[in-house]
Amino acid sequence: MEDLHNSFKDFSKLAAWGQLRELAARPLDLRGPGVVAPERIATYRSRGGGFELLYFGQRVDQVVLAALQDLAEQSGAVAQFALMRQGAVLNRIAGFAGENRQVLHCSSRDIFNDHPREPAATARATAELEKLRVFLEQLESGELTNPRGEPFTTMVQVGIGGSDLGPRALYLALEAYASPDRRARFISNVDPDDAAAVLRGLDLSRTLVNVVSKSGTTLETLANEELVRRAYQQAGLDPKDFFVAVTGEGSPMDNPRRYLRSFYMFDYIGGRYSATSMVGLVTLAFALGYQQVLEILRGAHGMDEAAMNPDISSNPALLLALLGIWNHNFLGSESVAVLPYSQALIRFAAHLQQLDMESNGKGVSRLGEPLGWQSGPVVWGEPGTNGQHAFYQLLHQGTTVVPVEFIGFRRSQSGEDCLVQGTTAQEKLLANLLAQALALAVGQDDPNPNRRFPGNRPNSILLADRLTPATLGALLALYEAKVVFQGFIWNINSFDQEGVQLGKRLANGLLDHFAARRRGEEPPADPLGRALMRLV
Repeated sequence: MEDLHNSFKDFSKLAAWGQLRELAARPLDLRGPGVVAPERIATYRSRGGGFELLYFGQRVDQVVLAALQDLAEQSGAVAQFALMRQGAVLNRIAGFAGENRQVLHCSSRDIFNDHPREPAATARATAELEKLRVFLEQLESGELTNPRGEPFTTMVQVGIGGSDLGPRALYLALEAYASPDRRARFISNVDPDDAAAVLRGLDLSRTLVNVVSKSGTTLETLANEELVRRAYQQAGLDPKDFFVAVTGEGSPMDNPRRYLRSFYMFDYIGGRYSATSMVGLVTLAFALGYQQVLEILRGAHGMDEAAMNPDISSNPALLLALLGIWNHNFLGSESVAVLPYSQALIRFAAHLQQLDMESNGKGVSRLGEPLGWQSGPVVWGEPGTNGQHAFYQLLHQGTTVVPVEFIGFRRSQSGEDCLVQGTTAQEKLLANLLAQALALAVGQDDPNPNRRFPGNRPNSILLADRLTPATLGALLALYEAKVVFQGFIWNINSFDQEGVQLGKRLANGLLDHFAARRRGEEPPADPLGRALMRLV
């Protein structure tokens, strides 16, 4: 891996870079006569892993697509993805101190492969799944109940960052599949009002608490865990009868005296990539059932396999990554909006914000050199059609061009619908999605400048038949692969997160001030800290 690692020192020195820069000087005008035509809509599609990527609304033609394919090949994006799945140490900056870890989130769903690419990691994932299956079986059989012999009906997950965003997004997306007598809730913010709001109204005697922290020392999670433990004690309940842990083996939380069960997470799976590990699966399996969890993993595995295809016409994740680079590095767009036309995906964009911006918000290459090109964009979004009545005005007529990634499904999740004025609500939803994509691309001329739409607003549509556990797993894996591909092409380390460490260190220093104030002692000799403390 060392030769490959060192051979891509400069994204801007790849031959495809120069060609793409020349092409970007005269990008395709989607408003031109006959450009967005039925033939283009039918052919500008990439299929793989259960999704279609429709990209007729992107400012690309066959010449640009060929150059993007060259960019993928010259950067070795798919080859590096394969090495990642095989266990190469990619979480590193050459020559500098770092985590120096494997990147094996795909191993948690490689259980469907007769010959796993990293057998040891997949064996560990399989062992944890078996522990989870037994735990669920004990809950179902009545072997594991509360002290009064009653079944548990709720699980509260306590975690932050990757221990909350992905699992919460997946649960909300699949809540329609939950067992009628099971539900999940989530506490993440160290703001005590978050825990208070979640606990209010819960029957604690029938609620399990799943505390998720790899190190067992995450400050926000420890604080929230203690708030929840106190609530149980005040209710006359012993927390050890209600708490489970997802943590690193041997961490302070790997303690049978405090937890009913401990499930393990591993240091080669980063938090924002961990939703298909025990970080997400314990709570998801409690609420949805074991078989639905297997379907999530099956869908994710299918997309992992599709991401191995070097041909962008059969690799939606790779093509989406390349289109993002075209818009960001060559056409100059600073952000990307992810707009799911599915209310169930209400928190999916929030998960993608962490996945993308924590991964690719980097300013140095994998050789520790300052980047001479833009890395990750700002990611944001909300579900349609609500967003149409909020921020779409800027998307259509604002001075800032924001590329859009729409997500849609041909059929509704619930199947509950009715005719209103000749069409169903799902048909209205799809009509709005398709209309927005077309309007952004081609715009509208009008003698009234207030009603003039400039068009040439790049957009793509990720389309599947229905939002199920399998398609959600595929969608999750697609975006994970997209982010990883872009990091490989930009030659950055998408797997560490040093950017959060400085704030943590400074916060710990300010906590020393709070503790000194409470004890009535002289505060630490820190003039900036003292000045800030005077404000609160």
